[in-house]
Amino acid sequence: MASVEFWFEFASTYSYPASMRVEDVASAAGVEVIWRPFLLGPVFGKQGLTDSPFNVFEQKGRYMWRDMARICAADGIEFNKPELFPQNGLKAARVALLGMEEGWGPDFVRAVYRANFVDGLIISDDAVIARLLGGLGQDPGIVTTKAYAPENKDRLKAQTERAWDLGLFGAPSFTVGDELFWGNDRMEAAIEWAVSHPS
Repeated sequence: MASVEFWFEFASTYSYPASMRVEDVASAAGVEVIWRPFLLGPVFGKQGLTDSPFNVFEQKGRYMWRDMARICAADGIEFNKPELFPQNGLKAARVALLGMEEGWGPDFVRAVYRANFVDGLIISDDAVIARLLGGLGQDPGIVTTKAYAPENKDRLKAQTERAWDLGLFGAPSFTVGDELFWGNDRMEAAIEWAVSHPS
């Protein structure tokens, strides 16, 4: 079965609508989605950035928020501009990485994005993460103990390093083999490539 790797970061605005539609778009094309949480901080750092480009460049940031509102409205996705941006998604990424192995990862990812971009919650708050996990029928204590263990932290670090090695510079990104597609608006192109270039 053809597959596409979906690289996302919880601080990434455009990863929110992408996460809400990627499985439907891929399923319609008969393509499997492999969810890849990673961290933009180290990637931005290697590019000389210490903050989101949307904060560094005022006009770019103003455009992005209006664009997000348009995209989400067109896709029927709820959206409220959060007061805090970007948020620290490190803990949530560690939990998501574990969740991908255990089968509840995609649902957790979508729940985190809704908490941030709909409900305005602080997604680095342990209580928020615990509530989201409980809503998925997971034991927050058991999950976070495993997610925050050194071996899982190392796995997320390695996945972030792999993202850089693949040429990623932002999120969301999609990879099919060595081919890179950047942005929510390139999702369909990535999935079409997966169909026409099976590995």
